Amino acid sequence: MALKPIGDALGSREHESALQDAASRGDRYRQIAGVLGAHGFGVLIAGLGIDHLMPFDHGAGERVTGPEARAREAREALEELGPTFVKLGQLLASRRDLLPVAYVQEFAKLQDSAVPVPADAVARTIESEFGSPPSELFATFEAEPLASASLGQAHGATLRDGTPVVVKVRRPEAAVIVEEDLEILHHLAARAARYVPDAARYDFPALADEFARSLRAELDYVREAHSADRFAAAFADDPEIHIPRVYWDTTSTRVLTLERITGIKVDDLDALDAAHMDRPAIVRRAIAAIAQMVFTDGFFHADPHPGNLFIQPGGRIALIDFGMVGTIDGPLRERLAALIIAISRNDADRIGAALTGLCDAPRTRNTDQLHDDVVGLMSLYQGRSIGEVQMTPLLARMLTVLRKHRMHLPPDLALLVRMLLLVDTVGARLDPAFNLAAALHPYAARLAAKHLSLRALATRAGRAGIDVAALGVELPERLRRLLETMDTDGLELHLRTSELDPLVTRMERIGNRIVAGMIAAALIGGVGRLTAVSTGRSRSLRAPLLDSGLGIVGVLVAYLAATARRRSP
Repeated sequence: MALKPIGDALGSREHESALQDAASRGDRYRQIAGVLGAHGFGVLIAGLGIDHLMPFDHGAGERVTGPEARAREAREALEELGPTFVKLGQLLASRRDLLPVAYVQEFAKLQDSAVPVPADAVARTIESEFGSPPSELFATFEAEPLASASLGQAHGATLRDGTPVVVKVRRPEAAVIVEEDLEILHHLAARAARYVPDAARYDFPALADEFARSLRAELDYVREAHSADRFAAAFADDPEIHIPRVYWDTTSTRVLTLERITGIKVDDLDALDAAHMDRPAIVRRAIAAIAQMVFTDGFFHADPHPGNLFIQPGGRIALIDFGMVGTIDGPLRERLAALIIAISRNDADRIGAALTGLCDAPRTRNTDQLHDDVVGLMSLYQGRSIGEVQMTPLLARMLTVLRKHRMHLPPDLALLVRMLLLVDTVGARLDPAFNLAAALHPYAARLAAKHLSLRALATRAGRAGIDVAALGVELPERLRRLLETMDTDGLELHLRTSELDPLVTRMERIGNRIVAGMIAAALIGGVGRLTAVSTGRSRSLRAPLLDSGLGIVGVLVAYLAATARRRSP
């Protein structure tokens, strides 16, 4: 039987679509190569392996020199490459732990704006989502957009009951364009990791994955709506914070309808003063809200720039745009608490350890140099109170240390740093006497105290006991597998007696610390139960027993601390 042509086998329409997709990707690769070449990034083009796609009328030389000039050319190249790459630059602007300051400053200038989508295309999108045109869903619908961005645009409207709303509509084909660009970026990231000089400084595939997650989240308006609802629930009892209501009847993946927010933009100082607003009080309210997001809820608005903050009558703060949010889970908050404690004590060893614990791989191998860099950093703040420390310079210097040692922050922590820097800038504009470090210190101190509370210590000790128990269960099976491997494949070892002694000593020390830790955990639990349930005649014995128990716990904790600091022989 004769084989059918490939086009017939796939279906002519599907085959034609596949060919068009391939041609489209090829055109996009050529466009990327041409734009990068036009801006003087020839080495990067060669490293990515797309130099053969360079148009003949563009040189691939490295004509730009100096960090500021190269950063400017990089920003202009991203702008030329369109919405996906503008979004990439905006994300990188938040990664001060990865990029030099010149690039961060340039990428922060990237504006997410686009030519408006025609009104009939917007109407078709809405009708395809809800089965009715805007004229039937809303009492009024403004054809002229309030704002137009790369992924969507916003229109004013009113509901049938007269409620003013804002309707965000995703641009047609936005998802298709973004997915095509993300596929190309993943491919280029993989090539960069292998071939670009100094690629070891960055995990390009991981950055591409992070960017893809962030951009896909922005494309999904249902996710943004759920974020808005989550903030609304968190601040439901706070009359000083206003979160817009989501209207779910006209909300979908491609359309989002929110209560329309009115007020004075937070950076319009003349208007705030004309309305007799208490600017320092506004800053205090904002800090309280941010502290709740970060230290209590673990869910924060990651993009509080002036365009997303409005001040309403009475100084109430209204917050909009929930496309970029971050989460801080329990373990990450504990590591933040450890860093806060270390900074407050100006303890370079603990600061270095806390920074290492916060960062993703790759991590520094030169711990001595990291210690020296942290000592040098903290010496700048020696003798200063927390109210005398400016947050932005401290964070900038700390991020420089991380970048030097190739230590990368996890994405949500990078978003938190970005948010704090934005808040510092806006707060200082509203109130020249504002100090972010001093404002956040009481909330951070409570977090640190909670981190060191008896209950928290008992919880962590309990986790350690569970880990030890799990290891005890798993160890026989792991040893059995090791013996089977030795029987099957053999195992060749070369050891010197002199090398075994330190190892044995260290193993003994670890064993002793595990036993001491388990005893401390048990004593903490016992002391907690004693203080909670002792009644009657046993109450007279509670004080001496409590003192004795706490004394033993203190000795064990001191032992654990001493052995932790003691270096192996």
